[in-house]
Amino acid sequence: MKQQTHQCQASASTSEPAPGVFFVEGPASNWILVRDETGFMVIDSGYPSDRPLVLESIRRLGLRPADARAMLITHGHVDHTGSAAYFSETYGTPILCAPEELAHVQGKEKHQVTFGQVVVRAWRPRVFRWLAHVIKAGALKAKPATDARAWRTDDLQKLPGKPEAVLLPGHTPGNVAILLPQAGAIAVGDSFVSGHPLSSTHGPQMLHPMFHTDPAHALAATHRLDDIDASVVLPGHGAALRMPLADALAALRG
Repeated sequence: MKQQTHQCQASASTSEPAPGVFFVEGPASNWILVRDETGFMVIDSGYPSDRPLVLESIRRLGLRPADARAMLITHGHVDHTGSAAYFSETYGTPILCAPEELAHVQGKEKHQVTFGQVVVRAWRPRVFRWLAHVIKAGALKAKPATDARAWRTDDLQKLPGKPEAVLLPGHTPGNVAILLPQAGAIAVGDSFVSGHPLSSTHGPQMLHPMFHTDPAHALAATHRLDDIDASVVLPGHGAALRMPLADALAALRG
């Protein structure tokens, strides 16, 4: 499989784990660029302070941010929607999400870990360092994508990579994974991850329970992925997993 690596800045790197699928590991959250003969799209967009890195990762591929055909949002947490409002307002980029997540992405609802939940754990060094980064990354001043709209299946099929959404409620009510069947890759957002600043391990794992609206439901929802064929797994946090989705799910569940 062809693989390329580009350096956007010291704190972000881009690889091509599947043809036409570019996975960007940001300082604490990831985003994905999908390119084919019809153009390119973006999946998620990191924290608000990641905007220069998002723009640079696009330009490094010889693309123009203004030409993005859409930005797909796996879920409405601020570490995934950080540049959504900017792209919408600056370039007119369509910001698309699951119907069940629309109110969250638009800022009308909130399904986010609370400051209080974090503060009571801030005595732990990993939590304190993560909290400091979150504040520096602009999470407390994030702007919602008020013009976001719910996608339809035919909307998605017209986009680069012909993405398919798989609803996985539990992390948030409208959390999804985005399958890229032509590339054999799946973007799982925070449905499960391969690493996180609060975790000391690497590999398929669930986020800390405080990050989920319903932790038990979030884990149970991963069974909706059991019959999906993908050989590359792209999480919202941690490194890309170049392994069959089935193997990642088996490792996740222990």
